[in-house]
Amino acid sequence: MRLPAALTPLEGPVFRGLWFAWLAANLTMWMNDVAAAWLMTTLTTSPVMVAMVQTASTLPVFLLGLPSGAMADIVDRRRYYAATQLWVSVNALLLAALSLAGQLTAELLLLLTFSNGIGLALRWPVFAAIVPQTVTRDLLPQALALNGIAMNLSRVVGPVLAGVLISTVSPAAVFVLNALLAGVAFTLVLRWRGEPARASALPGERFVGAMRAGLNFAWQSPRLKAALLRIFLFFLQSTALVALLPLVALRLHGGGPATFTVMLSCLGAGAITAALYFPRWRARYSRDQFVTIGTLVHAALSTLIVAVPQIWVALPAMVFLGMAWISVANSLVIAAQTALPDWIRARGMSIYQMALMGGAAAGSLLWGQVAGLASVRTAVVAAAVFGVGVVLATRRISVEGRGEIDFSPVPLGQLPPVAIDIAPDDGPVMVTVEYLIDPARAAAFTEVMQRTRRARLRQGALSWGLFRDTAQPGRYVEYFVDENWLEHQRRLERFSAFDAELRARRLAFHLGPEPPLTRRYVAEGPPPEGRG
Repeated sequence: MRLPAALTPLEGPVFRGLWFAWLAANLTMWMNDVAAAWLMTTLTTSPVMVAMVQTASTLPVFLLGLPSGAMADIVDRRRYYAATQLWVSVNALLLAALSLAGQLTAELLLLLTFSNGIGLALRWPVFAAIVPQTVTRDLLPQALALNGIAMNLSRVVGPVLAGVLISTVSPAAVFVLNALLAGVAFTLVLRWRGEPARASALPGERFVGAMRAGLNFAWQSPRLKAALLRIFLFFLQSTALVALLPLVALRLHGGGPATFTVMLSCLGAGAITAALYFPRWRARYSRDQFVTIGTLVHAALSTLIVAVPQIWVALPAMVFLGMAWISVANSLVIAAQTALPDWIRARGMSIYQMALMGGAAAGSLLWGQVAGLASVRTAVVAAAVFGVGVVLATRRISVEGRGEIDFSPVPLGQLPPVAIDIAPDDGPVMVTVEYLIDPARAAAFTEVMQRTRRARLRQGALSWGLFRDTAQPGRYVEYFVDENWLEHQRRLERFSAFDAELRARRLAFHLGPEPPLTRRYVAEGPPPEGRG
C-alpha cells in the first residue's frame, strides 16, 4: 500500500530514520519548554520572568545560528548532528539533578533553558541542510511539511507527557525523560550513513570566511531576504500568545496546568491536520496567499482566545490557530529552502532560523513587557493588531518568485590554462569580461547584468562593476573581484544550472562570432626582501 501524498517521503528509509530522530529531538525540546515554563510560575509571579523562559530558549538560536550553519557546511554533518544531541542530553541530566536536589532557582532555570537553547541552535541548521539531500526536489515540500508534523506531533505528545509527569511526579521527571529521548535521537543519528558530498579537489572553507559568504548570499538573494523579513515579522507577532500561554491558561475559567498542556496539544493537533492537507491546498493557493491568510487568521483567533476566556472557546480556537501557524511557517521555510543551493544551505537556513528565533525572542520580551505594564489580554490583542499591520505593510513583498531556481551543479567547461605560478592565497583576483552589444538594447542588457551582479556576489565575489566604453557605443566591460585564487576556483566550482541560464541570456546580447573576451588578473604583492 502506498502512503498518502503528504506522507510519501517516509517511504525512503534514510529520510524515515532521520525523521524519527527529529521527532525524538523535538519531543525533548517541547517537554523541556513546557516543564520550564510551568516550573517558572511556581518560582516567581513576574510575567516578565515567565515570558523570559521563551526568550531564553530561543535567543541562543539568534546568537549562534550563523556560526552553527557555517560549521554544518564545512564539517561532517552526521557527527555534528550527533554532538548536538549529546549536548541536550547532558543539559537535561543537569536540570533533573538540580530539580531533584531542590536547588533550582528562577535565575538558574533561565540559565539552563538558555543552555538547552544552544543545543537547538546547533542542531537545526544541520538538519535543515540534510533533508533536501534525502528526498527528490518534487518531494521537498512534503518532506518539509512532515518535519512540521514531527514538530507539532511533539507539540501534542510532549506537553501531555510533561503535564502528566509534572502533576503526578515532578518537573524533574520531565528532565529525566528528556535525557532518555535525547539518547534515542543520538542513537538514530549515529546509525545514519549519509551520501558522500560531491567531490572537490579544493581545501575546505575557513570558518570566518564561510560565515561571511553566508551573510553575503543572504544579502544578495531577493527571495531569501523576503522570506527572512516575513518570518521575523510573523514570529514577532505570533509569539505573544505562546510566550504568555501559561498565564492565559491560568486566566481561563477553570484553567490550570492541565489547561495549559491541553491548549498546546490543540495547537499542535491543528498544525498536524493542516500539514496533511498541504498537497491538496498547494494546488489551489500560492505561498503568498498561505502567508497572508494564515497571518490574519492567527491574529483573529489570538484575540478571540483572550477576549472570551472560556475553555470551550479557547480549545477549538487553538486548533485552527495551529493550522494557520503551520501554513505560514511551512510556506516560508519552502521559500527559503528553494532559494538556496546546497553548498550554502546550512548557512542560509541558519540565517533563516536566526530571523525566526530572533522574532520569537524579541516578541516574547516585547509582549511580556506589555503584559507586565498593562495586562496579558492587552499584550495579545496588541500583537494581533501588529500582525494585521504587517500584512498591509508587506503586501507587495512576495515569497513566491518567478518559478523555482535550479541550483543543480553544471560543469563550467574547459578554462584557459594558467601561464604563471599562482599560490592558493594569492589575490585578490580580478576578472574582466568584454561585451559588444547593440546600443538600442542597452536597457535590457543592463537589467540582465544587474541580475548577474547579484549572482556573482552571491557566489562569493567581493565587488562587481559594469563600465561603458566612451569611444565605442555598445562596448561594455564587466569586472568582479574574488578574495584570492582559491576563492576564485571555489566560485567556479559552484556554477549551477541557474548560472548557465543567466550566462546564456548575457551571451544572447553579444555581437560577433567570438564569445566575450574574458581575462583573469592576480594582484601583484610586494617584492620579496632583498629585491629592488
